[in-house]
Amino acid sequence: MPTSQLMTMLVFLIILVHIALVSSLNLRPGYYSETCPEAEFIVRDVMKRALMREPRSVASVMRFQFHDCFVNGCDGSMLLDDTPTMLGEKLSLSNINSLRSYEVVDEIKEALEKACPGVVSCADIIIMASRDAVALTGGPDWEVRLGRLDSLTASQEDADNIMPSPRANATTLIDLFHRFNLSVKDLVALSGSHSIGEGRCFSIMFRLYNQSGTGKPDPAINPIFREELYKRCPLDVDQNTTVELDSTPRLFDNQYFKDLVAGRGFLNSDETLFTFPLTKKFVKLYSKGQDEFFRDFVEGMLKMGDLQSGQPGEIRRNCRVVNSVADHLVVGPQNRMESNHKSI
Repeated sequence: MPTSQLMTMLVFLIILVHIALVSSLNLRPGYYSETCPEAEFIVRDVMKRALMREPRSVASVMRFQFHDCFVNGCDGSMLLDDTPTMLGEKLSLSNINSLRSYEVVDEIKEALEKACPGVVSCADIIIMASRDAVALTGGPDWEVRLGRLDSLTASQEDADNIMPSPRANATTLIDLFHRFNLSVKDLVALSGSHSIGEGRCFSIMFRLYNQSGTGKPDPAINPIFREELYKRCPLDVDQNTTVELDSTPRLFDNQYFKDLVAGRGFLNSDETLFTFPLTKKFVKLYSKGQDEFFRDFVEGMLKMGDLQSGQPGEIRRNCRVVNSVADHLVVGPQNRMESNHKSI
């Protein structure tokens, strides 16, 4: 074999060794305390500005943790744009015309790259920004575990096969969460993320006009609320028109659960939590106790944030595209390894 080919193979093997080693490192609080001590302050500052510009945007960013972590772990794969050789997750059934505010992550990444180039992963940005979205809108604040790597690829097919439909019932949701070692309590508490933000008319048309193929509305919808929805989402509506997910869409609180008890859940996957016995008890608990909801929500977010695929990764310089081979070798894993050697 020619020397040039041997050298190419050697470089490739070195890259794989570096990536494999760093992908197994444990997540921990304060991960960037030495390599990028201002990281969490930078993320929160950008999120504050996003909230002031458009309150809905922070709710949109918070959804990223769910859509990222459930599809092959929390690895920033959902941020990758499509390429000629890869169909990413942005156009998957659960994300297309639904997920938005990717530009907020771009803004965060740009600020972090100026402060500490090649250090903070896009996957960790999602985790920090999701926490900040909650804290900045009146919800709990908590210490996040960091140290994730960014994926080298994404899969529209995986996203389509994993993420639930807004039509999903409680049994389907329980089964999905169980696959990731998340309990019924986690399911209900994390569904409280719909305490802020808006949903599209597209996601409720079947509930309003043809529930289960009956040609009738879902009987679980409160009649007064149903009339409101008829006005907001008539049959001829632009189905990308949005409606608040609960009665206090800019405040993270337990109003979402109070609305479910009153039959005012927007999505089928929301209201089903009150009509199904295993989940109903938690809905009632959280509707009466905001502190319990906040506690269990934080616990669920931390558990979900620990989901990892174990696949190779990097520190992307641009959250929308993977780095070059040279970056894999010199920038991403090397910095990540040095950071951890200092902490040992």
